[in-house]
Amino acid sequence: MQTKPKYIIVFIVLTFITSLTSTASLNAQEDKFVVVLDAGHGGKDPGRPTKNGYKEKDIALKVVLELGKQLERNPEFKVIYTRKTDVFLELHERSAIANKADADLFISVHCNAHNSQAYGTETYVLGAKNSERNMAVAKAENEVIFLEDDYHENYAGFDPSSPESSIAIGIEQEVYVEQSVILARKVEDNFKGKLKRKSRGIKQLSLWVLHNTYMPSVLIETGFITNKNEGAFLNSKNGQTQIATAIKDAVVAYKKELDLNVGTHIIGIEPEVKPETVTKPMVIDNVTFKVQIAASFKDIEPKSYNFKGLSDISKIKTGNIYKYFSGNTSDYNKAKELQNKARSTGYPDAFIVAYKAGNKIDVDEALKSASD
Repeated sequence: MQTKPKYIIVFIVLTFITSLTSTASLNAQEDKFVVVLDAGHGGKDPGRPTKNGYKEKDIALKVVLELGKQLERNPEFKVIYTRKTDVFLELHERSAIANKADADLFISVHCNAHNSQAYGTETYVLGAKNSERNMAVAKAENEVIFLEDDYHENYAGFDPSSPESSIAIGIEQEVYVEQSVILARKVEDNFKGKLKRKSRGIKQLSLWVLHNTYMPSVLIETGFITNKNEGAFLNSKNGQTQIATAIKDAVVAYKKELDLNVGTHIIGIEPEVKPETVTKPMVIDNVTFKVQIAASFKDIEPKSYNFKGLSDISKIKTGNIYKYFSGNTSDYNKAKELQNKARSTGYPDAFIVAYKAGNKIDVDEALKSASD
């Protein structure tokens, strides 16, 4: 009779330990860096037509599946796919998947095409600064909406041929452009440096697939399937694996830079340093200057001891990124002093930002208002 209470106690203890383990596993899962991978086109939308028989939808899917497989080997990442088979997805569905997952990154993979033997990689971020060439690419990528049954309802009168429509869709994601450019730069650097491929650079483009994704987002053109040599490379297993590995390495480096960012430098920021002698106060009415010292996924208490003893620490959250500031003054020259102090303390990339009526404005605009 005395053994039963012991069994009951053991059962309770094991149940408690199991619940703790389950909770820890759940928390670990929630803490993962979520990447949504989007294979362009699919189903009734094969992508750009080619004379060599290569299909953009197939190559994009194979690259995405290989990229996802590589990322999933790293326990820090959780991968979500917009499609894993040859199915047609409407453009607005792709961004909805990323938003529902509260993703940290959205990566859309495509192949380029041209009526010449053009070749090389390009990575796009959302923006309104479209050249004539970029507008042609945007028009071609966005026209897939005409394959959708209810495109009039889903896209609120958006016209892929209209520059005004293309400009309008770039506004909502503007807050994430900075982080998107950082990832895009790492992707293109890997294509050029590790794969020795021609990089055509980072470009801004008004693409609907990036519209309304509330996280840093890029669209990667992995090369031209219409080019004889590059098309064969992209259509090969070896080429797809190399492309996927280059993108994976860029994503890992991007996350690592964010994780290590606080206390070192601000990711992707290369501010112009202008020598300036601080003299008398330069107070600008209705403008507040702060010094941005860090940006990170980490939510850190804005206390002096967490930021090398700097004073008057504040933070704001932009998307999934926390930005940290030192100082709060209407005196621009005082802000320069705070910037110099931050740099000498251990934040070499610290830079000044300006706010007016609670909205961020360009520092040059703030200074111009003082001279008017």
